[in-house]
Amino acid sequence: MDHFIPLAIPNFEGNEKKYVDDALEQGWVSTGGAYITKLEKDLAAFLKVENVAACQSGTSALHLSIVEAGVKPGDLVLVPPLTFIAAVNPVRYQFADPIFIDCDDSFCMDPDKLEAYCRDQCEIKDGVLFEKSSGRRVPAVVVVHVFGNMADMERIMDIAKRYSLKVVEDATEALGTYYLTGPYAGKYAGTIGDFGAFSFNGNKIITTGGGGAITANQTETVDHLRYLSTQAKNDPHYYIHDEIGYNYRMTNLQAALGVAQMEELPEFIRRKQANFEAYRAEFEDFDLVKLIGFRPGVCSNKWFYSLEIDRTRIHATMREIITALEGKRIQTRAIWGLINEQVPYLRDRAYQLEKAPYYAERILNIPSSTSLTGEEISYVAAEIKNLLRELADHEN
Repeated sequence: MDHFIPLAIPNFEGNEKKYVDDALEQGWVSTGGAYITKLEKDLAAFLKVENVAACQSGTSALHLSIVEAGVKPGDLVLVPPLTFIAAVNPVRYQFADPIFIDCDDSFCMDPDKLEAYCRDQCEIKDGVLFEKSSGRRVPAVVVVHVFGNMADMERIMDIAKRYSLKVVEDATEALGTYYLTGPYAGKYAGTIGDFGAFSFNGNKIITTGGGGAITANQTETVDHLRYLSTQAKNDPHYYIHDEIGYNYRMTNLQAALGVAQMEELPEFIRRKQANFEAYRAEFEDFDLVKLIGFRPGVCSNKWFYSLEIDRTRIHATMREIITALEGKRIQTRAIWGLINEQVPYLRDRAYQLEKAPYYAERILNIPSSTSLTGEEISYVAAEIKNLLRELADHEN
């Protein structure tokens, strides 16, 4: 291959330049303008919800969710260890602490471990969950739909109801993923819990450069989140503020890009799904890796593709594998380092972690852009297979 194949890059095939130029010509470039309202309405229609608030990033959407969930200093919030650290940092913004709950084979939070923690480590007093050993309140859980997979929301929502937990869905990687079957059939990731956060970073399935969005299970809650995102300004003529607000509102320039991207979203999802199937065929009979699938009963956007490396036969470090593939002009990456092992969270507790550390040592993410060609997919697969065969032979 005579060109570099990146991991995940944005795709601008539609009206992006037209709409951005229009916003520039109108002079509406900051945190006000018709494109923001248009993007919010388009997202609400796509997600089949009443109200969506656009904001500056997925992280700001998560932070607003944590604020609105009532998380206070000294609280405990249940979070995953195997995800991007931005899913957990907003807990600390509120001067609360995380409790890390293990993942299942979808990389998403394990409902069995979640239930065990609530049942065995906690107790309910006056309708509020408290950890027995510390006496600290446990008001919320952050559930991440990793790589476009869907967490087991049927189980998680049942647990949350029984234990009085607010559910923050981190759907930053799962725009367009929805249930096909069960009680949530037709419901999209980010629309099932109390809050849903989305990201439009440059590597996501659609992008506004930066940017994000937030929804909630009540339309007036979204209105309040939008209010908080604009510095909690009460009066259109005077600078009156009754609450602590944030500079979290999306700009009109970002939204103009997003409106164009939303027009292309169904096609982007179709390509992601088709590319996954192409990779599946390429790796089907190759025994040194396993292409990780997606939850049955779910239509996933298949945002990111993951290979599980056979560590009984391949002992090279992930860095060595990634570097070797860079030499073949292929960008790959390791799955995240566990958050509970990062310096800011070394003193926080992890509950029964087993699968998270297992997958942290074995997962390689491979190119997944919507602009990938069939030729590029075949090249990536062939080079990965050649490299791993060489490594396996060297070990033997």
